[in-house]
Amino acid sequence: MTVPPAGDTVVFDGTAGKLVGDRWPAAGERTGGTVLLLHGGGQTRHSWFRTAASLAAQGWTAIALDARGHGDSDWAPDGDYSVDALVADLAAVVAALGERPVLVGASMGGMTSLIGQGERGDLARALVLVDIVPKVEEEGVARIMAFMRANPDGFGSLEEVAEAVRAYNPHRTRPTSPDGLRKNVRLREDGRWYWHWDPAFLRVGEEPNREASHARARAAAARVRVPTMLVRGAQSDIVSADGVRELLALIPGSRHVDVSATGHMVAGDDNDVFTRRVIDFLEEAPAVRG
Repeated sequence: MTVPPAGDTVVFDGTAGKLVGDRWPAAGERTGGTVLLLHGGGQTRHSWFRTAASLAAQGWTAIALDARGHGDSDWAPDGDYSVDALVADLAAVVAALGERPVLVGASMGGMTSLIGQGERGDLARALVLVDIVPKVEEEGVARIMAFMRANPDGFGSLEEVAEAVRAYNPHRTRPTSPDGLRKNVRLREDGRWYWHWDPAFLRVGEEPNREASHARARAAAARVRVPTMLVRGAQSDIVSADGVRELLALIPGSRHVDVSATGHMVAGDDNDVFTRRVIDFLEEAPAVRG
């Protein structure tokens, strides 16, 4: 699939600075509204390019957003990357859109969507949670954090970046060229490549209320009353079968699909299947398309 470029770059006023996104305008006459795509911790909006282009082709306006401290969005001057701060940013973006979008959130983006909709009740017309539930597996979270903390002094080349990604995701086919990773790293004056996010983000969890606790996420999920789908990587070490069952019990009418041969990074491991699952949900779920 040849992915067309985004229609334009959009900038929103977050609660701690600018939030940068890319927007794909809906194609055709049968438009469905807006889908807001929220990436996981340590990722950027570029992880959604293929999905966003496919959604636009199906009549949805797709916006992929860099979270605070990630990609081209501003870093939080006070280092606040708590779920409260992320939800406040999300609410500001939704207000600027002037409509309730479908929220598609991976990991951190999914937890932001779940907490935001559950506690506020006015942000989303539907939720797609990508490999995230209230009850996450601690070993999987620890593996992610170890990966993110592993190279504080950066990388000497894009090949080193590609090798680090391969080591974390050994089941994913390594691309023939590492150039595609340029959007996830930045080259600094010392000649080394660093991840495209604020290192202060790694302090999440070291202070009270920095992360969403199981109790808080569970309570939020119990208040969600919009169509909801969980997309889990079949090989995920973050979302267990128990976590899936709890989510389905908490949100009335929610559904769940597994994507085979994928881990926590579902959309990156098999984007074509992931995107088909999302589009099917948007077409089948009642009252989703505007």
